[in-house]
Amino acid sequence: MKTVKVGRHVLNITHSDRILFPGDGITKGELVEYYQRIAPIMLPHIKGRPVNMYRLHGSIQEGYYQQEIPASAPGWVKRVELEKEGGTVTHAVCDNAATLVYLANQNCVTLHTWLSRMDKPGSPDQMIFDLDPPEEDFELVRQGASRLKSILDEIGLKSYLKTTGSRGLHVVVPLNRTEGFEAVRSFAQHIASIVIAREPDKYTSEQRKEKRQSRLFIDTLRNSYGHTAVAPYSVRARSGAPVAIPLPWDELSEKNITASFFNIRNIFKKLADSGDAWKGMERQAVSLSSHRRRLEEALKETKP
Repeated sequence: MKTVKVGRHVLNITHSDRILFPGDGITKGELVEYYQRIAPIMLPHIKGRPVNMYRLHGSIQEGYYQQEIPASAPGWVKRVELEKEGGTVTHAVCDNAATLVYLANQNCVTLHTWLSRMDKPGSPDQMIFDLDPPEEDFELVRQGASRLKSILDEIGLKSYLKTTGSRGLHVVVPLNRTEGFEAVRSFAQHIASIVIAREPDKYTSEQRKEKRQSRLFIDTLRNSYGHTAVAPYSVRARSGAPVAIPLPWDELSEKNITASFFNIRNIFKKLADSGDAWKGMERQAVSLSSHRRRLEEALKETKP
């Protein structure tokens, strides 16, 4: 057993030599060290957000999702009890590096966080577009993200980009929490409808995979109470231990970059070179109400 001191807390790391990523030789100890090291950059983006966990039984070949904080969690791990259909659930909230390390020691490889924070759970501070490609067509994902950005620019909304560490990208608009999920989701659906109307052979909002054909799925349903998105800088349970990472828009065209290009072994060089692309994003938060007129104009222009 290995002991680490993280801030004011001492944690016992169990089975640190257990291989979690069999094809890469990445151990649980390496995962724990990653989350301890990334904490100063990651925490500002996830503080105050309820967490859903993706935990492993032994390796990435077998895992499961968990909303409820482990019953054995120490008292210093922040919690929030929130309503869900038919009752409540108590989520962990990662407000310090020790909590990140604790969860990694519990075989939590991926954090999925709410789009709202615990003090106003019904008021999102992000509007998100999840771009899900057919198969592994990342070029179509690039094009879709670029189209979304151009529409958001038209409407006057500043947007941010993030790889998912899986197959797609997230396009995110920071909000000032003056509206609820229903209004934000409706706004996002209108934006998506403009992109789709302009190029219906490339993009779709069809939820059923068999109806999407070879089109990119623009998913706006994550803009709902209790729904989550993979947290920035979170590791994915996939070969190579890829990481979801914020990117500057000018890197979207770099052909070597895909949704899973960055991983726990190359991300720190990337950060040393260019820093956190989402640093200070919250200072760009806006109200959607002041942009609805421009949205209506864009919708009118799109109609045949």
